[in-house]
Amino acid sequence: MMLDELVNLDEERVLALDVLTRQKDRIAKAYNKKVKNRSFVTGDYVWKVILPTDKKDRAYGKWAPNWEGPFKVKKVLSNNAYVIKELSGQRQFVTINDKYLKAYKQMLHEVTIE
Repeated sequence: MMLDELVNLDEERVLALDVLTRQKDRIAKAYNKKVKNRSFVTGDYVWKVILPTDKKDRAYGKWAPNWEGPFKVKKVLSNNAYVIKELSGQRQFVTINDKYLKAYKQMLHEVTIE
C-alpha cells in the first residue's frame, strides 16, 4: 500500500516536471519572437545611438535626432562589439556594442539613379 503511494507520487512529480519544462519552452518562444538579432560585417554602414542623452541638441527638444551617422564597420570583435569609423573622418575609431547600432539604409535623397 505504501509502495503504491510512493510510485504514484514519483509519477506525479515527473508529470509536474514535464509541465514546467513545456511552460518554460513556451515562455522562451514568446520572448525570442521579439528579439532582433543584429550582426554586421566589415564594410557595413550603421547608425549609432546618441549617448548620453544630454548631448542631444536642446534647441530641437523632443524632436532632436536619436541616431547619428552613418558609420562604417571597420572591425568585428567578440561579444557583439564593433569598431566603427565616421565617414566624414572627423573622429577616430570607436568601439561600441551592437545594442547601440542599427543598420543604415540610404534615404531617398541619397540614392543616385544612373
